[in-house]
This record gives sequence, C-alpha cells and structure tokens, in this order.
Amino acid sequence: MLRSYHQKDIAFEAGCDEAGRGCLAGPVFAAAVILPPRFRNKLLNDSKQLKAADREKLRIVVEKEAIAYAVASVDNVEIDRINILQASFRAMHLALEQLKQQPGYILVDGNRFIPYGNIPHACIIKGDGIYASIAAASILAKTYRDDYMQQLHEQYPHFGWLENKGYPTQQHRDAIREHGDTPFHRKSFRLLPDEQLELDFDTPVSEYTVVKVVSPEETED
Repeated sequence: MLRSYHQKDIAFEAGCDEAGRGCLAGPVFAAAVILPPRFRNKLLNDSKQLKAADREKLRIVVEKEAIAYAVASVDNVEIDRINILQASFRAMHLALEQLKQQPGYILVDGNRFIPYGNIPHACIIKGDGIYASIAAASILAKTYRDDYMQQLHEQYPHFGWLENKGYPTQQHRDAIREHGDTPFHRKSFRLLPDEQLELDFDTPVSEYTVVKVVSPEETED
C-alpha cells in the first residue's frame, strides 16, 4: 500500500508527475493531485506498472475522491523552444496553478524541480511507486495524454500513435522514414537514429572524435 503523506502535519499535500517526456511527438502532460489524508486504494500504483484498463478505473476513482486535481500540457513547439526538462516543469506549474485548493506542500516524482512560488517541495525518485498522491498524478497525466494521442492518431494513422503514444518504437521511426515528420513531432529530438558509422580501420584511432549522443529513450518516463 502506498504512503498517504510525506509531511504528516501539512493538511494539503499535492503530488505531481508528468507523462510523455521521452516521446518523439506530442505534448508533455503533467498532473497535480491532492488526496484526502486517509485515502487508500490497493490498485493504485505507478501508472507504468498498470494495465490500461486499470489506469482508466483509477482515473475515475481519483477524479471522484481527490480534494483537488488538475491536468496541464505543454506542446511540442514549446518543448522545442525551452527543452523537454523545462517543459515538464512548466506543465507541472500549470497544473498546480489550476488546483482549486492551494497545497501546503508539493511532492514531485523525480530528482529535480523548479520551486513553485513559496510552497516547499520534495523530489522523490520513483515517488509514483511510494506516495499515493504522486501515483494518482501519474495516472491522470498518463490517461489524459493517451487520450490526446488517440485523437492525433486519427489524423496521422501511419505513425501508430494509438499503440506507441509517440514513443520511439521501431514502428514509429519506420513511419517517419517513409512519411516524414508531422507538425506534432519534436524537432529538437533525434527522430531517427544515426546511420551506422563506417570506420576506416587503416586510419589511426587518434584521428577519430568520440561523441556521446543522448537519445530520447534515456529520458523516457
């Protein structure tokens, strides 16, 4: 069973999480959720550990029982402008702004966050598997984003967004090779992997420059 709170003496503690950070296309979504202090649900867990049907069941529960919740997104154009990390923080801030109850403390999934106003916060690595409020936020962020990508799939069926949700699967990248990108792709991301480098083994190793390339998979939520 997930923990109900991080700071026992604070009345309204909001959990925050994002979805879609490692995708090649679409927005990044974030949610903020304040749950009742005694909220319990045996099924609630990190959204990535749950089946889609269970996520949908929990979405209904969270939206019904939460003291307050909000979901926000930042689109691919803004992601390209400010980078995905800053866009994730921006989406979380937008969600927090929409809460009908201001939290006294914020729990964030991950290891980094830009402070929101003067409200104290804690970053919890893998927090969506530890605290109920973060898990609830992960459920909302994931299901709302999945719904959005399903709508985009109807406009661009070649890319398989109904299944891959914009993540860099082989199917998705094969479609980019064949059809090109769309207005919803993140141009600042490496949409296609680099072609394999052919080395001239007669050339001394010292004449090659080694470059580390960070792919979107390394930032996948």
